[in-house]
Amino acid sequence: MKRILVVANETVAGKPLIDAVKHHADGGPVQVHVISPQNQPKHGYVVYDEHTRDAAENRLEMTLALLREAGIQADGEVMDPDPYSAVMDALGEQDYDEIIISTHPETRSGWLRQGLVDRVQRATRRPVEHVVVDLDSERDDVTRTLVVANETVNSRPLLDALKRKAAEEPRRFIVIAPQSGMNGDDAHERLAHTLHELEKAGLPAVGQVVHPDPFTAIQNALQFYAPDDIVISTFPETRSGWLRNDLVGRVEASTGKPVEHLVSEEES
Repeated sequence: MKRILVVANETVAGKPLIDAVKHHADGGPVQVHVISPQNQPKHGYVVYDEHTRDAAENRLEMTLALLREAGIQADGEVMDPDPYSAVMDALGEQDYDEIIISTHPETRSGWLRQGLVDRVQRATRRPVEHVVVDLDSERDDVTRTLVVANETVNSRPLLDALKRKAAEEPRRFIVIAPQSGMNGDDAHERLAHTLHELEKAGLPAVGQVVHPDPFTAIQNALQFYAPDDIVISTFPETRSGWLRNDLVGRVEASTGKPVEHLVSEEES
């Protein structure tokens, strides 16, 4: 069985990359290991290190799910932020027959500016395939919906709305829960319940407890997950600090993406 090492970060779930791996699998059985060097945010927003890693792991999880759905044996891990070091570390642990490196187009890719593909090819003496993924123009046939909620994250109105959306067209949900208070234990429990409910309904979803400020969390999620639209769930205005701070209007103005606001009276 041919072993393939895939190297990708922000482009890890891009359709051209998934198609490239499938093409290799068409030629015979393959076993794929995906490494995702953890990046740092570009836009100056406050991001906790563990949240950056969680985002990378969630992108990786979506990719592995896509490959497994295609019948391809695949596993993966988040690794050293430096992609060259990550490749060398991976080769030190396991031998691979071929390497696939996925990047943004040249105008956006720090990896290409560093000459990553040529460096890896020279150092490893293995076939290296370079796959370009333009996330701005490339969209698979699944709409990616960013869901933002905290205390209402597993409320029935929100869950019902997500199920309705999934019934209209294929969707993948990224659920982020800005943590409140001194720790995120409650937020993690609420989020876990929501993901379990979505899984029971057959809806693909990943989730992450994120930065306490919802606006900052959304800006970071736009970079990490490249969603197509956004759903924000809150309490009514009399109980919602998010609405008092005009979160919905600010997100609409700053992102240019469709934003749907759901109101729930329910405590999670």
